[in-house]
Amino acid sequence: MAKNALKRIPILTLLIFVVLAVSSEATKYQSQNLKETNIVFYMHDLASGLNGHTTQMVGGIPHKRWSVLAFGTVFAIDDKLTETKDWNSTQVGRARGIYVNSALDGSDLHFLMSLVFTNKDFNGSTLEIQGSDRFYQKYRDVSVVSGTGIFRLARGFATLETVFLDIPNSNAIIRWNVTVLHY
Repeated sequence: MAKNALKRIPILTLLIFVVLAVSSEATKYQSQNLKETNIVFYMHDLASGLNGHTTQMVGGIPHKRWSVLAFGTVFAIDDKLTETKDWNSTQVGRARGIYVNSALDGSDLHFLMSLVFTNKDFNGSTLEIQGSDRFYQKYRDVSVVSGTGIFRLARGFATLETVFLDIPNSNAIIRWNVTVLHY
């Protein structure tokens, strides 16, 4: 029995060393000063209209009506992000990804998208968004789960507010107020 205990000591020592090394690496990042960035912009989610299409229904439940209010309807998006709610205001990026109506009663969209910035301050950087958009609520939050470029390892949230909604034509303008911590 003592012989087996001696054989285990080097393995235990190695495990302790690995745990300390990983803990040290995590502490290194935690000790760095995180920056907080707040950005406000408008997302133009348009399925019809003079300004073209930035969203498209791509799937849904077979033999059921597809719409933004129908459970299971999937949309692909390449939405314009602007400084103001006016379509012609300065573009700051694009929202690219998908959302799906994920509530049986049709009241909730689930977002999976990348905010791809093209303005001079954040050009080439992205924020990765995931979360539940309960679009009937005046204000709702979605998660910022990661980022790239200036926003590397970002985490935070975005508060959404609908400033224009045309459900029959599936058009909306959403105000985003994003707060992220990043390195």
